[in-house]
Amino acid sequence: MIELKNVTCRFGTSVAVDRISLTIETGEVCVLVGSSGCGKSTTLRMVNRLLPLSAGEILVDGENITTMNPEQLRLNMGYVIQGTGLFPHWTVARNVAMVPELLKWPRQRIDERVQELLTLLGLDPAIHAEKYPQQLSGGQAQRVGVARALAADPNILLMDEPFGALDAITRENLQLEMLRIQRQVRKTTVFVTHDIDEALKLATRIAVMDQGRIIQHDTPENILRRPASDFVESLVGKQDRGLKLMSLRRVGDLMQRYPQAAIPEPGEEGVQEDDSLRLALSVMLWQDSGELPVFNGDGAKTGVVTRERIFQAGA
Repeated sequence: MIELKNVTCRFGTSVAVDRISLTIETGEVCVLVGSSGCGKSTTLRMVNRLLPLSAGEILVDGENITTMNPEQLRLNMGYVIQGTGLFPHWTVARNVAMVPELLKWPRQRIDERVQELLTLLGLDPAIHAEKYPQQLSGGQAQRVGVARALAADPNILLMDEPFGALDAITRENLQLEMLRIQRQVRKTTVFVTHDIDEALKLATRIAVMDQGRIIQHDTPENILRRPASDFVESLVGKQDRGLKLMSLRRVGDLMQRYPQAAIPEPGEEGVQEDDSLRLALSVMLWQDSGELPVFNGDGAKTGVVTRERIFQAGA
């Protein structure tokens, strides 16, 4: 667990973060969101002591971070930045292995961990392990950056606009990858972004920041349904909040399930259980249909989702 208590950060006479208090529970994904210059990246960098606190305190598992050895603190926290920060003259495998090597893990354990993480991130070790960063696409390099952050199995993962420089398709793919990985490894994660849609998709809870202060800290659904101020309301969008609410829920949570999975008809089209209700509604409108078949990850037809149930859920 991470606790910030009345934390302030000043640069000369300028106040970047102004007396914020925040609790991030174990296994939670807390997304800091707000416009440029609101203090979200500064807040993140104070957690691993890349920036000093001017006032207040930050506790990790109940211990004040200023009493900890900063190098040891950072080795216990994965850190991912925009642009990856990979060492260009090191191979992918060596980049991922950096922290385990600093921790003096046995060579066999390091090699196994590198293989495990590259596979987890969708990078075939046989193809990518000996490549150099300049031989990777932007999305592949960002995956390696995430793998490096997870390499020593840290309790905490800090991510500072990690997908901000990527194209829309690659960014969406990596967001889905992050959701899949989080379901498996359950890291306590602090994620910085200026993109409210990214925040809504990834967060367990969102902290909206403005001018160095936290304006609202709540679940994505509560922030959409009950924005605490005009600023939060403008950030989440006044007119399309209903659609954003639909993007928070999976088809699998609302579908009518069959007693037994069925084999789909040839050419039959529908949606996946993990797709959002927003996507399902879009497909229905495009196909002028009131319902869609639902398929699981193995391609079996497991049920049906209707437009009527989606509208009921939105209400």
